[in-house]
Amino acid sequence: MPYELLLIGQVQAQSGIAIPTLRYYEGLGLIKAVSRTPGGFRQFSPQVLPRLAFIKRLQSLGLSLAEIQALLAIHDRGQLPCTAVQESLKQKTQVLDQRLEELQELKRELDELLDQWPATTPADNGTICPVLQPVP
Repeated sequence: MPYELLLIGQVQAQSGIAIPTLRYYEGLGLIKAVSRTPGGFRQFSPQVLPRLAFIKRLQSLGLSLAEIQALLAIHDRGQLPCTAVQESLKQKTQVLDQRLEELQELKRELDELLDQWPATTPADNGTICPVLQPVP
């Protein structure tokens, strides 16, 4: 059963992804126009829509376009990328755990600094803020 090809404006309307972004994705190889009209307009298969939904979902989970591109390459070879997606998400949680630890340490440092903040700070020989720049 033949399907009707979609122009880029139709893809934008159905996916919610801006046309410049769709062109960018095409340039990266994340999506591919199947043909062009005689006037040079890109035409896409309707299968581009679930592919774009996949891209958007992985981006919302924090994956980069390069990571997504690698996962789509698995799919394009005819394999399901689910195991690779799972591994990518595990790695992302490890990075987030590390980042959370760093942010918690920074918050502790800021809280400690603010708790010890003096009511007044004397001006000192060119020091910008004596609380943050103790004089040696």
